[in-house]
Formats: sequence, C-alpha cells, structure tokens
Amino acid sequence: MTSFWDNLRLSLGTFVSNPLRSLLTLLGIVIGVTTVIAMMSMIEGLRIKVNRDLSQLGANTFQVQKMPIGFGRFNWQKFAKRPSFSLADREAIRASCPAASAVTAKDSIEAQKITTAHRETRGNVLVWSATADYPETNALNIGTGRSFNELEVMDARRVAILGLDVADVLFPGQNPIGQQIRLRGHNFQVIGTFQRRGSFLGLDSQDNLVVIPVTAFGPIYGKNNFRFSIATADPGDLSKAQDEVITLLRKRRNVPADAENNFEVFTNDNLTKTFNGLSQVITVASFGVCLLSLIVGGIGILNIMLVAVTERTREIGIRKALGAKRKRILAQFTTEAVVLSLVGGVIGILLGASVAFLGRWVLDFPTQVPVWAVLLSLAMSSGVGLVFGIYPAARAARLDPVEAMRAE
Repeated sequence: MTSFWDNLRLSLGTFVSNPLRSLLTLLGIVIGVTTVIAMMSMIEGLRIKVNRDLSQLGANTFQVQKMPIGFGRFNWQKFAKRPSFSLADREAIRASCPAASAVTAKDSIEAQKITTAHRETRGNVLVWSATADYPETNALNIGTGRSFNELEVMDARRVAILGLDVADVLFPGQNPIGQQIRLRGHNFQVIGTFQRRGSFLGLDSQDNLVVIPVTAFGPIYGKNNFRFSIATADPGDLSKAQDEVITLLRKRRNVPADAENNFEVFTNDNLTKTFNGLSQVITVASFGVCLLSLIVGGIGILNIMLVAVTERTREIGIRKALGAKRKRILAQFTTEAVVLSLVGGVIGILLGASVAFLGRWVLDFPTQVPVWAVLLSLAMSSGVGLVFGIYPAARAARLDPVEAMRAE
C-alpha cells in the first residue's frame, strides 16, 4: 500500500511539473469523454421528456391508422395503397368493441395560416379535426369556453377551439370566445380555448393548433384520411380492446387469415420503443467518436511516457541501483499513465456535465448525466492509460541500472 501511495504521489508530481504538456497530451481523451457525457445526458433528458409527455396521453389509449410511424426505411408505396378508414369504421368499433370506452376519428393538416379581419398567424398552425369525444382520447382539456358536441359534428357546424398560441396571436389581450376566424376563406366561430400544454418531446408547441369538427374539415381541405384514437375505461383492458379492434377491422377490411394487417396499431409503449431504438443508434455513434478520440489520446500518452522514460533514464538507474525492483519501476510508470488518463477523464466529465447544465439552463431541457456514463468514462479513460502505458513502463523496467546511470 505504501508503494502505491508513493507511485501516486510521483505521478501527480509529474503532472504538476509539466501541466501544459500533460493537458495537450490529454486533449483526445478530454474530447472523447466530453462527447460521451454530453450526448448521454441529452439522450437521458430526451428519455425523461418522452416518458413525461407520453404519460400525458394516458396509459389507457392506443392509435389505429393507415400508415406506420417510426424511423427507418418503409415501402411507402405499399402503405399508400391501403384502404383509408371511414366514419363507418368508427361507428362499427363503438358498436362492436365493448372494451373501447371512447373512439375518436380525427384528421389534420399542417402549416396553415389562420386569419381574422385584422390579424393573421404564421403559416405553421396545425388544423386538427375530430369527433366530439376527442378530449377523452387525446389529453386535451378546455381552458375557457366549451368544446363542440355531437350535434354540431353531425351538422358540420363551423366552430373552432383554439390553442393558446393561436389565441395570443389573433386576439392579444382579448377574449376570443365568440370571435370569428378564417380557415382558407371560410368563417369559423371560436367557442373555446385549450389549457396550455407546452411542447411535445421538446420540439413543436402543442398550443399552436385549431380543432374543428371532423365533418367541417373535409369540404375545406379535401378527402379525409381518418385515424382513430381509442381509450378504455380501465388501463387493464387495453390489450383486450386492441384485440377486439384488430379482429373487427381485419374483418371489415377483408384481410385474409394468413395476411398481415393492412393498418397500424400503436401505443405509448410503441413510441417509447421507437425512441429507444433511435437512442441506441446515437449511443453507439457517440461511443464510436469517443473511441477514436481515446485512441488519439492514448497515442499521446504513449508518446509522453516514452519521452518521460528518456528524460528520467538516470533517475531510473539510481532507483534500481538503490534496490528498486523491476516490478516497482513497472508499477510507477504504469500508475503515471493511468493517473494521467484519469485526469483527462475527469476534465472531460466536468466539461460534459457543463454542457448538460447549459442545455438545461438555456434550452429548458431536462438533461441529466447518467451515473453509468460517468463510471464508464472513467473506466475507459483509465483503461486507455493502462493499455498505452504498459510499453513505456516495461521499457523503463528493463533498463540496465549501470547504463542508465551513465545517461546524461
């Protein structure tokens, strides 16, 4: 134990005596570890954000739609040939699937401009159409006014509920209830506004939307491309409801028994799995960058340790002449290499944590540095020091004491 503390003291003394050279040598390790810590903290923050935002949708809902979601390559032409859903499908689900407590048909179009007689929004508003039960399946709560009812949907009434971003632009400092807005030249009366929800997954605002009856949407924006949001009264009935809906829709859409579904069903778990797949790719890429940086840093450590052995040849000879054994010299220089790389790892962790803090402070993003990323970074940096420090340490340990003492 005494020899370990002696080696550690000598290692730190070497670092302090040549701080600039040591820091430049460690630059590769610092960059690699900083990259890993910063990226892992961002991914962890995004995971927290995903779970938090998806939890708002409820554990008792699932979606049914024609097209798939997710990342990767899809045969979009194949999916485009699938038959679309209709309001009759919604009524069939409501009538034949007892586990489904609410079934919402909805459609949407992005990048729309909403106007009044005196103001207009930017062309980035989401216009969303739905049946009257949409608040039960989409975690939308009315803040002021009211939502539309089944009768207004049947009559295709031109009424609208505004997200607060839209209301703030069109009616600043005013009560929007009862006011008129225009969608592609058609007048709609504002009957309510939603409670503010903020952004989803740290991306677009969820308050930059207008919701209108689904029957008023088609005549203005063209043919409906319906998808369904389905809720159950009890989260434990979710799987049962999915089975009922899948069986019914396969029958209605004439899907052969041995063929795959010609529609997609996904839950919050599916979205979470999709995100996890993406985060794994980012994690692997981050570690690839880290590995390259660590190799560069390891080469720097190898170089500085070889220089150190050359500069301290006489010191090594004196120590061996005074009785220091080969394993003691080997341990001394190996410890120096490991300590040097560990210092780089610690600096990288501090810099990465600073980047994570800036992300939380500037972007209001819930970044969080995982403990496993810190431990792995320390293990990788010390491992690099060990691997690239073995050869210089072994070279120092093999020096002949008489020849070493003759060195100038």
